[in-house]
Amino acid sequence: MSLYIPSIARRQLLRGAASLAGLALAPAAIGGVVLAAPSLADNPFSLGVASGEPTDDGVVLWTRLAPKPLEPDGGMPPERVAVRWEVAEDPAMRKVVRAGKAMAAPNAGHSVHVEVAGLKPNREYWYRFTAAGAQSPVGRTVTAPAKGAAVDRLRLCYASCQKFEAGFYSAHAHMAQEAPDLVLFLGDYIYEGAPRSKDAVRLHANPEPKDVAGYRVRYASYKTDPLLQAAHAVAPWMVTWDDHEVANDYGADRDQDSFDPQGFLRRRAAAYQVYYEHMPLRRRTMPVGPDMLLYRTLDWGSLAQIQMVDDRQYRDGKPCQPAGPPKRGKLIGDCEERRDPGRSILGKPQEAWLLDALASSKAQWNLLAQQTLMAELQLGDPAKQATRFYSSDGWDGYPANRDRILQRWREAKVSNPLALGGDIHAFAAADLTGTPDGPPVAATFVGGSISSTGGESDAFAAKNPHIKQFDGKVRGYGRVDLTPKGGRVTFRTVENALVPMSPVRDLASFALENGRPGVHRV
Repeated sequence: MSLYIPSIARRQLLRGAASLAGLALAPAAIGGVVLAAPSLADNPFSLGVASGEPTDDGVVLWTRLAPKPLEPDGGMPPERVAVRWEVAEDPAMRKVVRAGKAMAAPNAGHSVHVEVAGLKPNREYWYRFTAAGAQSPVGRTVTAPAKGAAVDRLRLCYASCQKFEAGFYSAHAHMAQEAPDLVLFLGDYIYEGAPRSKDAVRLHANPEPKDVAGYRVRYASYKTDPLLQAAHAVAPWMVTWDDHEVANDYGADRDQDSFDPQGFLRRRAAAYQVYYEHMPLRRRTMPVGPDMLLYRTLDWGSLAQIQMVDDRQYRDGKPCQPAGPPKRGKLIGDCEERRDPGRSILGKPQEAWLLDALASSKAQWNLLAQQTLMAELQLGDPAKQATRFYSSDGWDGYPANRDRILQRWREAKVSNPLALGGDIHAFAAADLTGTPDGPPVAATFVGGSISSTGGESDAFAAKNPHIKQFDGKVRGYGRVDLTPKGGRVTFRTVENALVPMSPVRDLASFALENGRPGVHRV
C-alpha cells in the first residue's frame, strides 16, 4: 500500500493548529495512568470489532471500548486501559500466530488501532481482543497477495449511504454472507442531521453533532447495529468519507450555510478525529486538527490496484454561485466557471498523486474508488433537451478534473480502468467517454445505498444516453468479481429496507471484459 505523505513542515504547522483546537490525536499526547484491569459492569466491546487496510504481510485490527456506547466517553474511566489482541490461523483461535498488547486511551475515545505485521500473504486469519476481563467476538480478516504475485480471483463488495433513520441494514447482513476478500465503503457512514421522526424506522440518539462528544455518540448509534458489526467482522474494509461524516454538502473549509471557515474547521477537526476513532485505519492517516490524509492505493498482487480518493477535503468552491450569503441547493446551469480548466474536486496535490499512481500501475484491473457518479448527469426536464442543469456537488461541478483523469487513463494506457462510487442513492452504470460521441474509456458503477432513500429511475436516459442503468427506488450494494480473464459487477438489492431483515436479489449484472472498456450488461 502506498500513501501520499505531506511535508514535515506542513505536518508541524497543522499539529500546531490541532493543539490550539485541543483535538490532537498524536501519540505523544497519550499519557496518564494505565488501568490494566478496570472493573466494568457492561460489555466493553459493544461496538464490535473490525479490520482494514490489508497488506501482503499484515492488517489493521480495530475496536473501541465502550460499555455504555451512547455516552460521550463510552462509559469508560479517564485512564488508559490495556487491551490484549490475538491473531490466529483458525476461527477457534487455537493456532495463535501473533499476539500483543495495545493501549486504549481516553483522548482517542478508548479506540484501538493495531497494525499487525509478519503474517502470510493472501490468506484468511481470525482475531479477537480481551480487556477488563471481557473477550470480544472473533473477526475474520484477509491479507493481500504478495506484490506482483499472480492472483486467480478477487471478490469485493462496495457500499455507501447508510442513514440510520431511513432503513435497516439487511444489505450488510447479505454482504457478510458473501464473505468477500475486501469491502470498500465509499462515504456517508453516518448522517449528521438532527433526529427526524418523519418516515423514520428508528431515531438518532442525540442532537446534530458539532463536537467530539456529539460525533462519538452518533457513531456509536450506528456501530451498535449487529448487522453492520457482522459486515465489519467478516472482511477487511478500506474506507473513505463523503459529506455527512461532517456536514451536508460541505467542501474544503465551508459547509452549505456558513462563511465562517474557522468555525467550520473546528467542527471538521472534531468530525475527522471521531471518524479516525471508529475506522480501521493506519496511524499515518491520523488526523492533525482539520487535516486527514485518506488518499492511498491498495494492490492485490498483479490482478488489481485500488486508488482510493477524497473528493471533499481539498476541492475548489462550488461554481456558478450568486454573490452574497451561501446558497442552499446543488442545481446549476452550464456556466463558464463550471468549465474552468483550473478547477479540481481533488485539489492539485491529490490530483497529481492520482495521475502518477495511474501512470505507474502495473495491475491488470484498476479501480478508482471515489464517492459519487463519475459520469456526466444532465438534470432537469428530459423533454426540454436545450435546458442543461447539473449538480455542483459532484464531478459535474469540476468537469475538467474528470477529463484529466480520462485523458491519463487513455494516454498512459492504464489497464482496464473503472470507477466505483456511491452518494446518489441509486444504482447506476455508465460509460465514461472523452467526448460526447466518443468510444468508452472506462465504465463507472454506483452501488446504490445501504438504507438512504432515493426515488429517481431511468427518466434520465433521454438526456444521458451514456447512462445504461439508473435506479434509485431500491437499496443495496455492489459486488465486483475479478479474474485474469474478466470479471463482473453485480448490483444486489434488498426487497425492503424498512423491515429489520429482508431477502436480497440481483438487480443487474455487467461483464468486465479484459481490454474492452465500457458497460456490458449480462
